[in-house]
Amino acid sequence: MTIDFHTHMFPDKIAAGTLDFLGSVCHIKPYTDGTYEGLKASGKSAGVDLSVALPIVTKPSQFASINRFAAEHQNGSILSFGSVHPDSENYKEQLRQIKDMGIKGIKIHPDYQEVYFNDIRYKRIVEYASELGFIISVHAGKDPKCPDDVHCTPQMAAELIREVQPEKLVLAHLGGNFQWDEVEECLVGKHVYFDTGVVFGRISDEQFIRIVRTHGADRILFATDSPWAGQKEFVDYLKSMDLTDEEKNSILGENAQRLLDLQ
Repeated sequence: MTIDFHTHMFPDKIAAGTLDFLGSVCHIKPYTDGTYEGLKASGKSAGVDLSVALPIVTKPSQFASINRFAAEHQNGSILSFGSVHPDSENYKEQLRQIKDMGIKGIKIHPDYQEVYFNDIRYKRIVEYASELGFIISVHAGKDPKCPDDVHCTPQMAAELIREVQPEKLVLAHLGGNFQWDEVEECLVGKHVYFDTGVVFGRISDEQFIRIVRTHGADRILFATDSPWAGQKEFVDYLKSMDLTDEEKNSILGENAQRLLDLQ
């Protein structure tokens, strides 16, 4: 089973406008149209059995609509997480609501939510979400929105891990987009998962393989960040790397199956 642990989709009525905006920020052309059907077709052509969609609540007022949309996609080839905003005063109640919807995890994005990851608000959210058994996916490292003001550095992530000790924390972009030297210094070997979203072609194969082997292939999750990378292209790239079949199988799906409790 191949699982893409980091993708995005949007309701049909806002998908085109959202991709136009994000594409202008990221200076990159999307690989899908940003819709549910677009992601589903992309996954099918890539041989991806399950895509995990990661929505982001960028302001507290979006909580209901975004999580309602997420709750509609809990079966089939796309599984959506939910999201909460660190400024929500009733974050515990909101997390319980997401749990009651049958959603397995949440996505938080320190850059788009404009809060640093070692802020007490995130520590409280991660702690309570962990108590509820959630997987917590976090954007980590540089983002085109504010590349000079990183809201989740490897150092910040290490601080939160040390203080909160979450069981199911996933740091996107191999622990810190374009901050992989710091990832090796601060995060490799700690109890945390890394996903591979948009890293191929940015990180050298040598450093990627070194991180996989020093951190442990059992804690690396295949991911693309679709529509900002091609699912087929990333599957093919990983399969071509100088990794063992066991390492490739772990990364492509076995680790995610275990984390999502799909076995």
